[in-house]
Amino acid sequence: MKAVQVTQFGESQVLALTELPDPEPGPGQVAIDVTHAAVGLIDVFIRQGLYEGRPGLPQPPYVPGLEVAGTVRALGEGVTDLAVGEKVVTLSASATGGYASVYVSDQARVLSTQSFDLDPALAVAVVPNALMAHVALTGPIQLHPGDRVLIHGAFGALAAAFPGIAKQLGASRVVGTVRGERLATAASSKLPYDQIVDSADMSAVLGDERFDVIVDPVGGQVRTESMDLLAPGGRLLLVGNAGGDWQHGVDGNRVWEGNFIVAGFNAGGYLPAHQEAVPAAAAAALKAAASGLADMEIELLPLADAATAHERLENHTARGRVVLVP
Repeated sequence: MKAVQVTQFGESQVLALTELPDPEPGPGQVAIDVTHAAVGLIDVFIRQGLYEGRPGLPQPPYVPGLEVAGTVRALGEGVTDLAVGEKVVTLSASATGGYASVYVSDQARVLSTQSFDLDPALAVAVVPNALMAHVALTGPIQLHPGDRVLIHGAFGALAAAFPGIAKQLGASRVVGTVRGERLATAASSKLPYDQIVDSADMSAVLGDERFDVIVDPVGGQVRTESMDLLAPGGRLLLVGNAGGDWQHGVDGNRVWEGNFIVAGFNAGGYLPAHQEAVPAAAAAALKAAASGLADMEIELLPLADAATAHERLENHTARGRVVLVP
């Protein structure tokens, strides 16, 4: 099979297209002919070596890739609820394997999209993240009907899945923040935001408005200013650190004084311990994608251009999701 390997931690040039043996599914596993593989910031961070030596995360040489869409190629022993040729999407347990023409997944992580009229590029770009958004908003943070929600990095890969799921769960108002240069794209966005504002001016623009839930995949100064925008008893959900400020901390006294809740959501750690949340989240994710609540820009690149895809994410020039096509 064709695959992209990380040969050593480093710059994007360490991503190398190669040929590897076709993997075979074991008991309880599903082999997938990959049609689309999404590229995410976690792929970039791991490749850069930010998690070097951390247990459970890949070490070179490895094939990156967390989210895959394709068709069932072969079924391992004991797998009976899927069929060869069926359209599926899956989320890797180890953040590896997706940048390839064949991928093997545990059955529990494979979600059929066969009965939905979904473009596989949209399915891989949206469904896994929408599933995670639903789990995050119903698990670590309990979103209630009528809640007001603020989402930072509004057009980012994971953030873009939150407005549709928040609306499904009954949010009364959903506001997004973006870098100033991204404001021009807000008018053409199909994502169900009620308003999108410049993150640099959000406090001034939003004035006295306060939010029950703030979703922050950005970190740094944006995270600090979020404390000023939380309603009393509000919940701040930390889902990433796209801004790259790894030394930033949350002021515990602000949390105490405001009766705030601050929760982290890392899918790799949370989902294995909360498998009971997956079926409802999967149904909500498929519904959101099929109903247009998660429509976003998608840029397709050939598998051989994986390094270019990583560079787009690193220099913030990616518009929407970047998806590789083997």
